Amino acid sequence: MNEGQEGKAWSDAENDMVVADYFAMLAKELSGQPFVKAHHNQTLTETIGRSKKSIEYKHMNISAVLERLGLPRIKGYAPLANFQNSLIDAIERQLSFDSLVPNVPETTTGAVAVSDRSSLWIGPPPSVSPDDRKTTDALDRLVRKFDPAARDARNRQLGRSGEERVFHHERELLIAAGREDLARKVEWTSQERGDGAGYDIASFTPEGASRLIEVKTTNGPAKTPFYMSENERLFSEERPEAFRLMRLHDFSTRPSGFELRPPLGDFLTFQPINYRAALR
Repeated sequence: MNEGQEGKAWSDAENDMVVADYFAMLAKELSGQPFVKAHHNQTLTETIGRSKKSIEYKHMNISAVLERLGLPRIKGYAPLANFQNSLIDAIERQLSFDSLVPNVPETTTGAVAVSDRSSLWIGPPPSVSPDDRKTTDALDRLVRKFDPAARDARNRQLGRSGEERVFHHERELLIAAGREDLARKVEWTSQERGDGAGYDIASFTPEGASRLIEVKTTNGPAKTPFYMSENERLFSEERPEAFRLMRLHDFSTRPSGFELRPPLGDFLTFQPINYRAALR
């Protein structure tokens, strides 16, 4: 919604108040503190004179932007893809002030208990809707500035924690299938041999076939973009029968994932980011 009950465009001050209130609620939700959305809505209604419905729509618009940024959103406000430039500017001001949403963990905190290491829900890949493709120049600029793929790639502890979770998950699956012999052979390749193999975990199916798993982890939602190296992409083409891409998401709150198998182009679009340059 671009207009409130008086039919006037939202001012920067109004957008800033709504965004700040949303982030305050999100910080409480992420830290487990109780809050009542209706009370926040009523306060905003009385302060800025907008209708309850228009404020709810604005909160849903904020959810849509945060999803594009690979950040958590308030669960009660489903994304509504209406990317007003003035709202994008307000979100940028808030993110610049806070660096990231307050209390959003960049990594899992503390050691993972042994009993929880294999706790991982694996489901189907998410479907992409027309709303997921909606964008504006302002939104594209904001995503470039707070690049979620670059953020996750820099967070080496997050990546390591995701690989560890998949390592234990694969072992537990094989043990549950009565293949303790194969479970003992599961290898955390990136830790034992270093990066560069084209995959992170060497595992098996219960029948003994190879599963060479590249793990990509985010604290954001399932559709958060991620970086994939050319080496990883080429390896998926060299070993399509064994290569699997395991995408973990919502890792700090409710670890979940989905698995993709080659050809990856059936599921992913690839955008070149860097070039290797040499003198000629």
